[in-house]
Amino acid sequence: MATVAGVDSSTQSCKVVLCDADTGEILEEARAPHPEGTEVPAESWWQAMCSAGHGLLDRADAVAVAGQQHGLVALGADGRPVRDALLWNDIRSADAAAELIAELGGPQVWADAVGSVPLAAFTVAKLRWLADHEPEHADRTHRVLLPHDYLTWRLRGGPSDRSVEPTTDRGDASGTGYWSPATGAYHKDILAQAFRGRTPELPRVAAPAEAVGRTPAGALVAAGTGDNAGAALGLGIEDGDVVMSLGTSGTVYTRAAAPSADATGAIAGFADATGAFLPLVCTLNAARVLDSTAALLGVGPTALETLARQAPPGAEGVVLLPYLSGERTPNLPHTTGSLHGLRPETLRPSHIARAAFEGMLCNMADALDHLRATGIPIQRMLLIGGAARSALVAELAAEIIGVTVTVPEPNEYVALGAARQAAWALARTARPPSWSARTVAEVRAPGDGGVIGRRIRAQYESARGALYAR
Repeated sequence: MATVAGVDSSTQSCKVVLCDADTGEILEEARAPHPEGTEVPAESWWQAMCSAGHGLLDRADAVAVAGQQHGLVALGADGRPVRDALLWNDIRSADAAAELIAELGGPQVWADAVGSVPLAAFTVAKLRWLADHEPEHADRTHRVLLPHDYLTWRLRGGPSDRSVEPTTDRGDASGTGYWSPATGAYHKDILAQAFRGRTPELPRVAAPAEAVGRTPAGALVAAGTGDNAGAALGLGIEDGDVVMSLGTSGTVYTRAAAPSADATGAIAGFADATGAFLPLVCTLNAARVLDSTAALLGVGPTALETLARQAPPGAEGVVLLPYLSGERTPNLPHTTGSLHGLRPETLRPSHIARAAFEGMLCNMADALDHLRATGIPIQRMLLIGGAARSALVAELAAEIIGVTVTVPEPNEYVALGAARQAAWALARTARPPSWSARTVAEVRAPGDGGVIGRRIRAQYESARGALYAR
């Protein structure tokens, strides 16, 4: 039996799954934590992957890595990082993103060039920040990689083997801000402008099912991808499927046959891991909203849900704007979270708990509206991520969004997608192997025509409007 390993190197931890290459059955899995913070040593990702993958990676016939997108790994001429990696959720580059948008001629020019309008998260904005605030590090930067690129390179022997050529893939490259999903080419002019004239080396963009090399032990190494493209591959989404992922951050995305170019900047025009496209809207705050609220109230996740069920829909006017880490969509990098509508009779744990669930999902519903506005059909909504394990989240998602929600079996879909890509490269077939995700719950859209959901969203929009009015 051939086995494949998939790695999910996320913000908080590294997960490794060992799977049957034919069926996708997970045989074993393990994880190891990553350091906290918005800048961390890239070496810590490698150490976590070695720890989580001990006894798993060496049994795999093929391996692939899916990693957090946008992160900046700046390497010197010796192949070693010149500074700690800046992660996607580091917002110090927000002003740099705004500068770059203006310099290139506005949002539409960016959307046409690279499919997305850069925000603080994008690698291109981090390069500008580095050039302006740490020019000595910028001068030493010989090569720029993304987190998954770095780990794939390390798996193949870099930097100790200088002959190993770093690679990336379409899915992850599309989040840099200097690679075009529409043309499949780097915009080195944008790279040079962002980095104040510097032109570091970039990884070669590998084809979706390409084997980019082997580990020193002989296992085939597939191209890998970004985390969202990895999850899409793990779920096996098709046209008409929309995924709402509620992890630390939140994402809403779908599969598309053609590239997108949204000048509003809300939709990132990403590529996927199969050769198609993955228009995506991202929020910085999702499951962290529930975790933070539970910590505030001194309860665990189950008790938080129990409390929330004790308050009526709409929490009698209490609204939580969930911008705890600033926000990417809407683009409010420097704002904070806030509670609205408090009165003596509603300043209760139950109402605050309910407002946390509703605020998180109203923010995600706003994100979904950006995709809907493009005319993308929604035939099926898949709800994944840590927060999707809550029955109340699925119920409220159907209520607030107004569509039937399908909850697949809880799984490490990013790691599973990486494993599926490894199996694809191993099999050398035209299509990825058929691995199916099992549905464990389905919540129908409300039969009242969404009256309650619209009321919840209306009071959320009113509170959000007050924020903009300040």
